Amino acid sequence: MKHFKHQHQRPKKSSLVVGRKAVIEALQSGKNLDRIYLQATVHGEVIEQIKQLAAQQQIPINKVPVEKLNNLNVSNHEGCVALISKIQYQNLQDVISFVVERGETPLLLILDGITDIRNIGGIARSAFCFGVHAIVIPDKGVGALNEDAITTSAGALEQIAVCRVNSLMKAVDEMHLNGIKVFASEMTASKNITATDFTIPAAIVMGSEDKGIAPSLMKICDEQFKIPMTGDFESLNVSVATGIILYETARQRTAV
Repeated sequence: MKHFKHQHQRPKKSSLVVGRKAVIEALQSGKNLDRIYLQATVHGEVIEQIKQLAAQQQIPINKVPVEKLNNLNVSNHEGCVALISKIQYQNLQDVISFVVERGETPLLLILDGITDIRNIGGIARSAFCFGVHAIVIPDKGVGALNEDAITTSAGALEQIAVCRVNSLMKAVDEMHLNGIKVFASEMTASKNITATDFTIPAAIVMGSEDKGIAPSLMKICDEQFKIPMTGDFESLNVSVATGIILYETARQRTAV
């Protein structure tokens, strides 16, 4: 079965910061930005300042053709448009420390390469319902957490902590330092989900449906598990699979 990409809706003008000066002002004021779109051919002192400020605040920059910016239906963009985020990103270590201080067992969800915002929204909804403390995403290679994603999540994305990191590998290292075991969902794994212990401090990695978890990330995970299936089919939808995994995690934790 082929995977078909859905058409992304154009963001509302009210969610955009348009033009180089406006974007710099937004960065300097600490405005919560999801990402910055820079025309691939622009350069100069102001552009470098934007890149520096964005790097300091871990705001991803997407270099795009001018057609992408023109399609946003804004004028005088000067090759620079920022997307305002409704999500207040959290520091990963701060979240872990807060959970531990409350006497709870950390449960984190890592999303690797998941770009479909409908899947992200569905995943966030399940995560919130089943007690995930934070969703960890990379600053690049993931779908924008925009209004469509928030709507699909039924508002869960505004209720659950989201940690955006510049490297999932470093994030896993940080989890290991905090005594958190990292599990990878992998359909070829030998161990079934029901034989996996999720009652300990845990992080679960979910990869994209087409590419799965990046090999470099898979290599540093502590354990792999699979969801047993009776039907001969390629794989489950990643949002559905996440819901099944988090249900099993919640079942184990409430049974203790």
